[in-house]
Amino acid sequence: MEFIHKTAPKKKHIALVAHDHMKTKLSDWCKKHFEALSEQALFATGTTASKISQETGLEIEALLSGPLGGDQQIGARIAEQSLDMLIFFWDPLASMPHDPDVKALLRIAAVWNIPVACNPSSADYLLTSPLLQSQYDYLVPDYAAYQQGRA
Repeated sequence: MEFIHKTAPKKKHIALVAHDHMKTKLSDWCKKHFEALSEQALFATGTTASKISQETGLEIEALLSGPLGGDQQIGARIAEQSLDMLIFFWDPLASMPHDPDVKALLRIAAVWNIPVACNPSSADYLLTSPLLQSQYDYLVPDYAAYQQGRA
């Protein structure tokens, strides 16, 4: 696979996702980082968006609820290169009926080389990084070259 350079804008597009047992933790984390998050463009799956928006006042574009396709909408936006970061609080100790959805979302984030945080500590590191406040150059798959090689 060949790669090309991409530049993430100064104002990042961040997806927020949380499983049921983690929604309160994500909302609390958003309260803690309200100032930094309010300067970014935020997207979240339906129930998570509603909870965070109500509890924090943050402006969030709500997608579908996760089980109805919200996870896939976020995955599609990552593949379209319109998201710059994924904050996905999932509960590693709970049984996961949506385990394939979790793996698919994490896989697509890895393919398109976007930062991912799966817990409050890693999310703290991402949101307090100096890279959040500036443009950031990184590599993504060169899909045109990939298509050409398959022809």
